[in-house]
Amino acid sequence: MLTDVQIAVIGGDARQLEIIRNLTELDAKLSLIGFEQLDHAFTGAVKEKIDEVEFSNKDVVILPVPGTSLDGQIETIFSNEKVILRKEMLLETPPHCTIYSGISNSYLDSITKQANRRLVNLFERDDVAIYNSIPTVEGTIMMAIQHTDITIHGSNITVLGLGRVGMSVARIFDALGAKVKVGARKSEHIARITEMALTPFHLNDLENEIKDADICINTIPHLVVTASVIARMPVHTLIIDLASKPGGTDFRYAEKRGIKALLAPGLPGIVAPKTAGKILAKVLSQLIQDDVKIRKGNNK
Repeated sequence: MLTDVQIAVIGGDARQLEIIRNLTELDAKLSLIGFEQLDHAFTGAVKEKIDEVEFSNKDVVILPVPGTSLDGQIETIFSNEKVILRKEMLLETPPHCTIYSGISNSYLDSITKQANRRLVNLFERDDVAIYNSIPTVEGTIMMAIQHTDITIHGSNITVLGLGRVGMSVARIFDALGAKVKVGARKSEHIARITEMALTPFHLNDLENEIKDADICINTIPHLVVTASVIARMPVHTLIIDLASKPGGTDFRYAEKRGIKALLAPGLPGIVAPKTAGKILAKVLSQLIQDDVKIRKGNNK
């Protein structure tokens, strides 16, 4: 249980509702910031504006999956007000306060470091990323069907990256009967692609390997689908970029060439927010409970 644990949940989408529900069931006390348009009420949770929050008693601060923008703004679909997380707010929190986010950036890294508060990026955890890859794959399949006029079965699919998402994407599209080739840099990834009975290639050879792609699925958060790569694609190729913003695709050149390129980070929150929220809620509640046990043990 999380009785008497004070938590601030700041912004987010429908995934946060599952987190809020789970934490209130565990008897935590929640301040909800950026939720004033939410009709549903949760026992033990109070809606507040960020400038009214008493951060001095917060044990935990939970941010949405994208964290903050580079100027500190936090996205929320349940509010029209601008919500900005500032360093001064974190400095008000107790030294043991932990900040949880899906991912981070230079701004969030900087203010948590200056405030000397622990920052946990949930999507760096293997369990979260692997669980999350399930709704990501389903969303990718949905986009592939919606934006092409061919079947997945028999189509040429090029997957870039064999991380936790890339592996799931490649495996499922192969299971659906597509001809899947996977580009990677590490020798162990090339070996794993071969073991999976898929066609491996080194990313240095991407310009040559992309020539027959019906769909190119990128999972690498760096610019890999460059103008020179796009220039070698068939004009009907669909690019689905699953990497975090700004993605790994030259979207300007793709548009110029008439190739449809879709940036689709955060697919779990779009196609299956309830499931994606439950994944995050399960991990978060366990991490917070573990921290409370450690803190109580240290105080004995």
